[in-house]
Amino acid sequence: MQDAALSQEGGPGRGDSAWREAVPGRGAGHFRPSAEDELPPGRYLDREESWLHFSERVLELAEDEHVPLLERVRFASIFADALDEFFMVRVAGRIRRMATGLPVESATGRPAQEILENTLETARDLSIRHARCFGDSIVPALAQEGIEILRWKELVPEEQESLQKLFRERIYPVLTPLAVDPAHPFPFISGLSLSLAVTIADPKTGATIFARVKVPPLLPRFMTVSPNRYVPIEDVIAAHLDELFVGLDVIEHYAFRVTRIRDLEIDEDVTENLLKSLERELMRRRFEPAVRLEVEESISADVLDRLVTELDVHPRSVYRLTGPLDLSGLSAIADLDMRRLKYPAFVPSETALPQDTSVFAALADRDVLVHHPYDSFTASVQRLVVSAAADPRVLAIKHTLYRTSGDSEIVDALIDAAESGKQVVVVVEIKARGDEQANIAWARKLEEAGCHVVYGFVGLKTHCKMVLVVREDADGLLRRFCHIGTGNYHPKTARLYEDFGLLTADKTVGEDITDLFNHLTGYSRKSDYRRLLVAPERVRAGLVEQIDEQARRSRDGKPARIQMKCNAIIDEATIDSLYRASQAGVPIDLWVRGICALRPGIPGMSETIRVRSIVGRFLEHSRIYAFGKGMRDAPGEVWMGSADLMHRNLDRRVELLVRVTDLAQQAELRGLINEAMDERTSSWWLGPDGSWIRHHLDENGAPLRDLQSHLIRRRRVADV
Repeated sequence: MQDAALSQEGGPGRGDSAWREAVPGRGAGHFRPSAEDELPPGRYLDREESWLHFSERVLELAEDEHVPLLERVRFASIFADALDEFFMVRVAGRIRRMATGLPVESATGRPAQEILENTLETARDLSIRHARCFGDSIVPALAQEGIEILRWKELVPEEQESLQKLFRERIYPVLTPLAVDPAHPFPFISGLSLSLAVTIADPKTGATIFARVKVPPLLPRFMTVSPNRYVPIEDVIAAHLDELFVGLDVIEHYAFRVTRIRDLEIDEDVTENLLKSLERELMRRRFEPAVRLEVEESISADVLDRLVTELDVHPRSVYRLTGPLDLSGLSAIADLDMRRLKYPAFVPSETALPQDTSVFAALADRDVLVHHPYDSFTASVQRLVVSAAADPRVLAIKHTLYRTSGDSEIVDALIDAAESGKQVVVVVEIKARGDEQANIAWARKLEEAGCHVVYGFVGLKTHCKMVLVVREDADGLLRRFCHIGTGNYHPKTARLYEDFGLLTADKTVGEDITDLFNHLTGYSRKSDYRRLLVAPERVRAGLVEQIDEQARRSRDGKPARIQMKCNAIIDEATIDSLYRASQAGVPIDLWVRGICALRPGIPGMSETIRVRSIVGRFLEHSRIYAFGKGMRDAPGEVWMGSADLMHRNLDRRVELLVRVTDLAQQAELRGLINEAMDERTSSWWLGPDGSWIRHHLDENGAPLRDLQSHLIRRRRVADV
């Protein structure tokens, strides 16, 4: 399959993201810039390369000796996990689309084959750098702190004897060696499974046989030898191969790992049960063709040729790395209880909502803007839902759930509310990548408790984050309380992800959210709201209108400004609108965590645009779109919500932005972006050629301000 993909460039198409989750009429090319825009070709950066640059920023933190050691270990694990995801989704999808002859034209105009080859080579370079970072920097640094990750030969005899006992009791019973001979074909190698390729010989006949031993995925990636001494599990298995192949000679053995496609392909026919379709797909995707083969650097040519041939992997997709492979398992090392090797302990503030009054009384008095993780999710958003479930005056709760935790108090509260007779409506997105199985389980649990569970629209993911609580006041009037957020209702990730949430009893917002829930659960075709922009109908158009208004003001000689904070910018229509605003002289600041296809700083096209990225302790996840300067002579609106500037968000998801009207809250959102763009703040700067340069030291070599640590300190001072 890869041979076919790498030997052709693919035909013309609607854009490089159209291969995934495409909805007829809603592809990446649905908003092609017109010829009259007179913007030059080559104005977009490649999204695959930009994503790999984001991964490189994570790797730089793993390499940074100023970062606490166990946090470096965690960043090394995150890098490995993220690269797996990239291959399973982006690379695999591109290869499959090219191999089947479907269009894969990129907005950059570069040939599909060239992009794929560049992607594979860039990922290879990063993978080698990652392995070297682990072996040459992290492992020695851990050893200096009394944490040792060793190979089998480095263990003392007593430790090897101890592990022999562990092998027989815990590992041997679950191993299944599979030999390959005329009666036994080459076994299927599941995606992301770690295996040993073993060559064995029959001492009687001299015949050699190839065998595969799968490393059990449910056992620890690094086995504990003694306190703070660890060894990769494949080393333990390899040292005892003679017990698996009794009477045979073990000639050689090498670890290898295969990556396969993970993207969902579901026929969402309106007559098909989506739950059952998804369950079938989760089984089917385990058997997709391989798109990457990772092998130990020392692997012999014969064994490597055998793997490449049997797995049908193109040589460009073979990565020879210094072991151990699969460093995503380093998360267990990062979790060690050694506080001095981690970021300082941090307790979120619980003062966003007053503790001495009910959440409903507080919101009836004023809107509340919460900033996670600096503000406690439990004491604000979760408190609203739990309080609503317990309040006898609450008549209804409506909630969207995209991702949540396995022990979610929010889900428990919704179940309690339904069982107490309240009307509870939950819009569950069961196609949330990586959480499909968990969301299926929660959907069924909620249905069994009497909640009205809705699975959104066919062909669209429901990604918006909102809660609606309908409560009867003492005077008999109904009041609506809402939460609109930029992140998921997940109490665990709320301590790791940076997000904003607006808690409000505003009548207009309440009416808009009511209409939107009716749109999601029924057949309402409403698309215009007073304080909301909702995708796929209005987010792109609404933001482009705001951008164009700032451009008009600048051309008229009036003050203008554009500030944005999001996870990704790849939508061509929005990018072109930003280019035109820059040509009109509008100062534009973009804070982008991940992918950015916009080229900043190009004379005559984007010279007024600055792009920054911050990667650190918390995952920057909020989306803010601010226009104007927030002053009387430079008016403009501020929006926040769930939508990134990507085709999937704008065309194939139900997304939500809310207009923030409180002047102090507007100033807080604008001010945060100002601080991120400040040259005294540590960040990465995007250049016109697509390269990201880290700016984290001043002219004297002293560290620049870490924005996240600064916000933690500020919140602590405010709480005193």
